[in-house]
Amino acid sequence: MSDSNHYQTLDVHPHATTLEIKQAYRRLAKRFHPDSNSPTADPEKIIQVNAAYEVLSNPERRRSYDQKRNYFQDSLEPQNRQQRTAHAQRHYQHHRQKGKKTDAQLGEWLQQIYQPVNHRISHILEPLEAQLDELSADPFDDELMAEFEAYLEECGDHLHQAQRLFQSQPNPATVASAAANLYYCLNQLGDGIEELKLFTLNYDDYHLHTGQELFRIASHLLWEAKDTVKDFC
Repeated sequence: MSDSNHYQTLDVHPHATTLEIKQAYRRLAKRFHPDSNSPTADPEKIIQVNAAYEVLSNPERRRSYDQKRNYFQDSLEPQNRQQRTAHAQRHYQHHRQKGKKTDAQLGEWLQQIYQPVNHRISHILEPLEAQLDELSADPFDDELMAEFEAYLEECGDHLHQAQRLFQSQPNPATVASAAANLYYCLNQLGDGIEELKLFTLNYDDYHLHTGQELFRIASHLLWEAKDTVKDFC
């Protein structure tokens, strides 16, 4: 995940208006887009800019993103793991059940929630590269596109089951950071799947690259969750 948040990527204030965000995006797109013939063209940078604009230009996604920043002190900013964990745990204590969680409760959550959710997420993330490799042979081939669409439908099913599982019981306070990462991982996957579905409709590479970037962010969040939970397994 990038070290900068979406506002920093677009070089706008967190309270920037929709118009200011749009103007910033246009300025950066002209600067970094690989088709602009600009000496500053940067394919990696334009992916980040597109991903940031996709979130901040949509009021609902922006509101969700701002809630995440308030909840998690923006996981895109450089903070050590102890700081992130401490903040997530304080928020958890305010919004979740009070009281000390026992080792039995933690073990139950790891077995019944974390492991199956992690399994579902892996079924979404791991096939993406191979699926895109196959589709790249000829994106306009109906059979190849049908196979890719079937993969996205399976992704949607896995995501729905993972979300249902995750919401089925409270998260132990001791793994609040891992739970937060899983929550935002699922959100990123949902947005990523929608972007990839848009690509299957209009063949616009913008949606393809945005979907890939959202999956990359989700993969990093999953890695963060695994790194936090490993001490309890």
